[in-house]
Amino acid sequence: MVRYSLVTMSILLHTKAQAGLHFSTSSTGLFIMDYEEAVCALNTLQTNVSVLDQVQRERSELPELQLQAMRGFLHRTGLTVDKLDHLNIIHVTGTKGKGSTCAFTERILRDYGFRTGFYSSPHLVQVRERIRINGQPISKELFTKYFWEVFSQLDATKDSHGVNMPTYFRFLTILAFHVFLQERVDLAVIEVGIGGAYDCTNIIRKPWVCGISSLGIDHTSILGNTIEEIAWQKAGIFKPGVPVFTVKQLDRPMTVLQDRAKEIGCPLWVCPDLEQYESGAGPLSLGLAGQQQRCNASLALQLSKTWLQRYRQSDDQLAAPIVENRLVSQATAFKPSPIMVKGLEVTEWPGRTQTLRHGPVTYYLDGAHTTGSMQACVHWFSQEIQQEESSNRGPVIRVLLFNTTGERDSAAMLKLLEPCQFDFAVFCPNITETITENNADQQNFNVSVENMLTRCLDNQISWQSLSGTETTQGSESQLLIKDRLPLLAKTRTHTMVFPCILSALQWISQGRDAVLATAGSPYLPVQPSVTAKAEPLREAAQVSVLVTGSLHLVGGVLKYLDPSLAS
Repeated sequence: MVRYSLVTMSILLHTKAQAGLHFSTSSTGLFIMDYEEAVCALNTLQTNVSVLDQVQRERSELPELQLQAMRGFLHRTGLTVDKLDHLNIIHVTGTKGKGSTCAFTERILRDYGFRTGFYSSPHLVQVRERIRINGQPISKELFTKYFWEVFSQLDATKDSHGVNMPTYFRFLTILAFHVFLQERVDLAVIEVGIGGAYDCTNIIRKPWVCGISSLGIDHTSILGNTIEEIAWQKAGIFKPGVPVFTVKQLDRPMTVLQDRAKEIGCPLWVCPDLEQYESGAGPLSLGLAGQQQRCNASLALQLSKTWLQRYRQSDDQLAAPIVENRLVSQATAFKPSPIMVKGLEVTEWPGRTQTLRHGPVTYYLDGAHTTGSMQACVHWFSQEIQQEESSNRGPVIRVLLFNTTGERDSAAMLKLLEPCQFDFAVFCPNITETITENNADQQNFNVSVENMLTRCLDNQISWQSLSGTETTQGSESQLLIKDRLPLLAKTRTHTMVFPCILSALQWISQGRDAVLATAGSPYLPVQPSVTAKAEPLREAAQVSVLVTGSLHLVGGVLKYLDPSLAS
């Protein structure tokens, strides 16, 4: 427990009451803070849906002010950008694969014996997953301790209007830097949040090496509508003299990266194919499934090797980084060390091309949320399901569990999924249960429940249009919301909309998943007609479930399928 006085508590009272949680006090009258209370306080920094549009407009109109504000917040906590130079940072951006690249890189360098810090987003089940030491989320005790150290300093230095607190992601970024410095890590692997140039992680001045994973279209309201604009934003993490490695890109974004490297004055290297590395024992084996992970692994090898080379050099050699004459070069494939080979093989990164087998129900989880990443997801799922079904005797049922967030093009992603020939398409919002008490880690105030459920119904209509299913008109085509979430699923031919993740999983599994059955959550009631439609799920020899479209959805599913993540 962490103890704090009343000065930091007033902002929390309303939030705690809403969440059904209560403060405890010591005999001295000071508040005793636990992890749940820290997360509730953190959630007060989420941008309310009513002002989110205004914040996005300000971000696009005055992007350069974002980093200025971030430096101000950092200073108020007692940190400076100078102190961040001591973290020996690897800074990674990209549209898809940046998290996996960071996971590969962190695991390799951890296996070399270094004490690693790893900052990523979003979290799947608990917010402390975003800040890792030696590959593990920091403990609830450490999170609580360091959270209040940072929060209290910021709260105590607010202006007279009381509005000058960092937003959710900015705060977590500051917290991560604070944790890594206090825990004296040897290096920090930092994943960019959105974009690069004006992302709050870009207050980093002197990273040791930077990486760019595959580029595509995403976050267009912030980064721009074209691949060139997005590439310009991503290249904003380049620093003078700091080597940059990128996976192979399309010609147009690659030209932008080259121009930015020339403008900023840093060498840019293009990673070779993974097959070009000399393993000495056949193809390199990866702990993460999917063909798309091979370019991420190559990028991780180059980042790891470059970091190790710099670590082994003397301070004199590092005083003046040398920029090669050729600003864009082909990085050389090399023979990875046994530690690198093993690191790639044992890397884990939940929620990305992950398979969980629970008796007759097999879950395929991938947080793909762009058209590019969805193409990769479909390729991976198709290969996995073909192998799985070839060994089964008896009927196999395929189920899609899908949701999206933000400005993503749901219809385009569903179109990519349609050839997978699902027997059921199930849609639900990223709400774990209809009762949200004691679930602060997965509360989201950035979008209303009404909007989330409306999107589910829109996704259902898109799927029906793709599959040629006639949409039912009338009362069943609407999901009415008044004071609470409904507990009944609305039915369509081959499609279902459920009010939360738990009710969707319970209907899909039909009591055949022992892990889900022992999760301790009561089964939610559904209409008899809905139960009747589940007969194929009860009789199938194998039920194959693809969960995709949103990492938040995948995280909500993992909360129930892998209880260790919530412990």
